[in-house]
Amino acid sequence: MNNPLKKHFDIAPFSEITSDHFLPAIENGIALAKKEVNDIITNPEPASFSNTIEALDYSGELLDRVTSVFFNLNSAETNEDIQKIAQKASPLLSEFSNDIALNLDLFKRIETVYSQKESLSLTVEQSKLLEKRYKSFSRNGANLPEDKKEALRTIDKELSTLSLKFGENILAETNKFEMLLTNEEDLLGLPEGDKEAAKAMAQAKKQNGWLITLDYPSYIPFMKYADNRELRKKLSLAFGSKGFKNDELDNQNIVLKIANLRHQRALLLGYHSHSNYILEERMAESPENVFSFLNEILDKAKPAAEREFKQLESFAKELDGIDQLQTWDSAYYSEKLKQKLFNLDDEKLKPYFKLENVIDGVFTVANKLFGLQFSEISDVDKYHEDVKTYNVTDSKDNFVALFYADFHPRPGKRNGAWMTSYKPQMKKNDKNIRPHVSIVCNFTKPTPNKPSLLTFNEVTTLFHEFGHALHGMLADTTYPGLSGTSVYWDFVELPSQVLENWCYEKEALQLFAKHYETGEVIPMELIKKIKESSTFLEGMATLRQLSFGLLDMSWHAHDPSKITKVKAHEKKIFDATSLFPNVEENCMSTAFSHIFQGGYSSGYYSYKWAEVLDADAFEYFKENGIFNKDIATKFKDNILSKGGTENPMTLYKRFRGQEPKPEALLKRAGLIN
Repeated sequence: MNNPLKKHFDIAPFSEITSDHFLPAIENGIALAKKEVNDIITNPEPASFSNTIEALDYSGELLDRVTSVFFNLNSAETNEDIQKIAQKASPLLSEFSNDIALNLDLFKRIETVYSQKESLSLTVEQSKLLEKRYKSFSRNGANLPEDKKEALRTIDKELSTLSLKFGENILAETNKFEMLLTNEEDLLGLPEGDKEAAKAMAQAKKQNGWLITLDYPSYIPFMKYADNRELRKKLSLAFGSKGFKNDELDNQNIVLKIANLRHQRALLLGYHSHSNYILEERMAESPENVFSFLNEILDKAKPAAEREFKQLESFAKELDGIDQLQTWDSAYYSEKLKQKLFNLDDEKLKPYFKLENVIDGVFTVANKLFGLQFSEISDVDKYHEDVKTYNVTDSKDNFVALFYADFHPRPGKRNGAWMTSYKPQMKKNDKNIRPHVSIVCNFTKPTPNKPSLLTFNEVTTLFHEFGHALHGMLADTTYPGLSGTSVYWDFVELPSQVLENWCYEKEALQLFAKHYETGEVIPMELIKKIKESSTFLEGMATLRQLSFGLLDMSWHAHDPSKITKVKAHEKKIFDATSLFPNVEENCMSTAFSHIFQGGYSSGYYSYKWAEVLDADAFEYFKENGIFNKDIATKFKDNILSKGGTENPMTLYKRFRGQEPKPEALLKRAGLIN
């Protein structure tokens, strides 16, 4: 019992954990969960909601806690040991989840309760849990004959290993590439703060010069500001060719295998495609609806995108005599054109967005909307010294949640930003058990001379992830299986995307956008420019987002067995949305972690889908005041606290009083008047 993960714990005991604790703890968690499930099956009492459905939802608590710690570390603070353990643990967990999902005796008990549902006088939440459990078994093969169950087990085991390998390859590619510049002229155009960060990075690796990497805080400023076109090209090719070099880190075969295995799995379960299987449990309901949604927006966005591209092209020609814009020119000339049109660039804005101020800002917004208070605490165990921890309380000083925030890149951390949880909210034994929620980002580290200053895009990223965190923190449901972000995937982005809107509003910006040296509040003219420039090149940005959604669906809505070349397939799909010339060395799919490693397969469209919801929802706030307490309370009571307890559209209409209208999004994006 020296293993801290074999005991029930409240706060994750990071400092006590060593890598060799994980596998035994996962095996122990599986054994305990199996015993709990066996107790449900062998219960001599007739199957009831409480002894079957409820008992099943509360089972496996220790295993869930251990795996959440483990897989969060594998994303945010991984190393070779953890990656090796993940390769062993994933097939075990996949097998365990199939042991449950394919257990006929357990399914019979669930079916018995389900067949009596009309006479059981269940609450709305209980009905939803019963429906979710029944569907998860019937949709995942509980009724299959034994030979097909075995085939399903084999597929699931292989899929879990492949997606891990996919992610490991991308992380290794990201860490492997370094561009060391020793001539200061190569950095012309790059802002002082970014040069300083590049120098600090080189020094940290005992090198002389300036080090540029594929981590976002290094990559993005270089692509946006560096005048040296050849170096931008070199960096762009390195970024765009991750997993696509026909070497030991190549992901092409992994992509083909994952797509084909998902399709085989769907066929086994009686579905036409992986997308049909996934979308049955989404607001969009079917691949046809997703294609029609994406194409409708494509029709509106494409003319605007083509106009914007022409404008960008003639601007680059006029400025530098560029005859053909390439992908490595996009961010650079977009930034230059933005500066010309709006006299606005990130370097003007960054001094007003010191990381600590933005954190205070998002906390203040949460306080004004939902009455939450955040106090930083230092007595909580954490997995890295960069992590900040906070106690979250409500206006009556009741404990709401424990909140972790991890803001800076490092070698063991994957790129991007995400929200996750170490402990779910639930009500059990007359106690409301509160959640432990975390957000992970990759913002520039402070240097000896400068604090961490965020680009405006990073400010919206922080608000976005914090919106997800609020969904977790304010959860108030009985069952863990329906709590917090356990909602339909195309609904999960609403809380995150809606919160981004506050970043564009004067009332919100004046709370936290203060110059890090002088304390001066961001001037009105800059706020006006942020607002004016918010729809700048929005057509092109929309087209890019749609291209990812269509690429995702192309892998999952049809039989992929005829696809033999990843790049050729992708090129065909991108024809409808591409503005820049194709780059033979680059491939999107081989690094498309959202769909081949994360949970977004057949779900990437949901970012745009949720934008329709968020634009419509924010319009409601704007009509009544962005800090209107009544609207905020309606949002909290009907969306943030309800998790997956009811159909998302029912919850949305209860909040808004109507179904969302796409016009709000198209208007906000400047695509219609």
